[in-house]
Amino acid sequence: MGPSPRPRATTSTGSTCSPTCRRCSGSDRRRGTNGRDVVVFKVERPRNSPDRAPAPPPPSDNPWARSLWLDGVVQDLSPREQLAGDHTCDVAIVGAGFGGLWTAYYLKAADPSLRVTVVEAEIAGFGAAGRNGGFVSAGIAGSGARYARRSGWDSVLRAEREVLHGIDEIGRVVSVEGIYCGYKKAGALTVATNEPQLQRLRARVEAKHSSGLGPEDIRLLTADECADLIPGPEGLLAASFTPHCARVDPARLARGLAAACERLGVKIYEQSPAEHLGPNVVQCRNGRISADVVVRATESYTIRERGQRRTFLPLYALLIATEPLPQQTWDELGWRDGIGFSDLGHLFYYAQRTVDGRIVVGGRGAPYRLSNPVSPENEQDSRVYERLCQTLREALPAVADARITHHWGGSLAVPRDWCMRTTFDRKTGLGFVGAFGGHGVTASNISGRTMRDLILGHSTDLTSLPWVGHQTRNWEPEPLRFIASRLIHKTLASADAYEERTGRPAKRVRLVAPFLPPSH
Repeated sequence: MGPSPRPRATTSTGSTCSPTCRRCSGSDRRRGTNGRDVVVFKVERPRNSPDRAPAPPPPSDNPWARSLWLDGVVQDLSPREQLAGDHTCDVAIVGAGFGGLWTAYYLKAADPSLRVTVVEAEIAGFGAAGRNGGFVSAGIAGSGARYARRSGWDSVLRAEREVLHGIDEIGRVVSVEGIYCGYKKAGALTVATNEPQLQRLRARVEAKHSSGLGPEDIRLLTADECADLIPGPEGLLAASFTPHCARVDPARLARGLAAACERLGVKIYEQSPAEHLGPNVVQCRNGRISADVVVRATESYTIRERGQRRTFLPLYALLIATEPLPQQTWDELGWRDGIGFSDLGHLFYYAQRTVDGRIVVGGRGAPYRLSNPVSPENEQDSRVYERLCQTLREALPAVADARITHHWGGSLAVPRDWCMRTTFDRKTGLGFVGAFGGHGVTASNISGRTMRDLILGHSTDLTSLPWVGHQTRNWEPEPLRFIASRLIHKTLASADAYEERTGRPAKRVRLVAPFLPPSH
């Protein structure tokens, strides 16, 4: 049996807790903009918490249900037909994640006469598409400065605007195709809980405004102003808010998008891993596809192919999910439905309220393995699990007793410069969509529409975005990459601890800055 329930705090004008409740002692009652009193919890961050999380929940018995999202898919997850023998089409797409499915969807919708085929090693949505944090979020996938050096700052602003449009475009397709995936656009907060995070928060908002975005796109909020969106998390100093973010169940989106592709006439083969891609050919385990155009959309799984090992650094993001929480708890939390939030720690975390009333918390920090960097054994990690559980307890003490029902992970395709790219060589017929580095839900939609235009030979605003034709060098060879990844993790973890302890920015982050994403 688990620990007996502790009294819950309440965000109404009264309190159900005793004055000595360890969650509520030191809580701060604030007046929301609607005139109601709300409670913002403050607890001491435990250095070595005795209240350790129980062991991670076991994986699902269903081999395809490798996340909360996949485990909750209503439709059957049984694999589709495998590719067998020779197959001919106009466009062959390798990978049934978001990049591949959006490309297939927009191509077939634009030209129904095209014969479009998708091959997938597992099942549609099995990879990162079915395992991410469920944010359809703003922000370009890559460094604005790097893009600007090649294409100018005007193209970077157009890219920022296209990302904002992409969020709404996904919502449009969800509505038109009747995909039930809990899509709800309510915005997102990025919170600062210590002085160095607050400095980074202000700098980030100022940079967005300098690039051409306005306060209607992103703005700073005081802790009091946050109270009507979500009171807390613990220690909140300030936050930025953008209305350009939606909550989604990513596995249902991916599976629904695959079904929409099939309704348009796209052929999808599953459990058909591609062993070789080349001009006009995809060689799979039990069959071969001949096509005028071949598009790679394999993300981190690309490194499994011979000669591709250094293309990406496959970093795992790991997540946990609580049991569904009763409405009374949500009323006490004051967490508006659809709002997501993340912090600005170097090993940051993010959290969302799911459509079935759970809290999902995710973050980075899973160790990179030298021998088998993309493997099921990397999808759970006891130390990261404990850290995520502690993050949940610290950020939202009112749900500290909630049972954790799921723990899972998915690998991100991180290029050397952290910049996404969409490329198409008309001479060879080879295309590439990907390198999303954690921004794939929105970025993949833009890439799919862009690849459609490139294949069809249309010159559009999409085909002149800065990541079109972008190239990056490979990562360093092993074991240098392994050593660097471990050093980066230790440096960032120690930097977070230093900033929490001293309230001063950790200069040690500069040592690993060349390897970090643009937000650093």
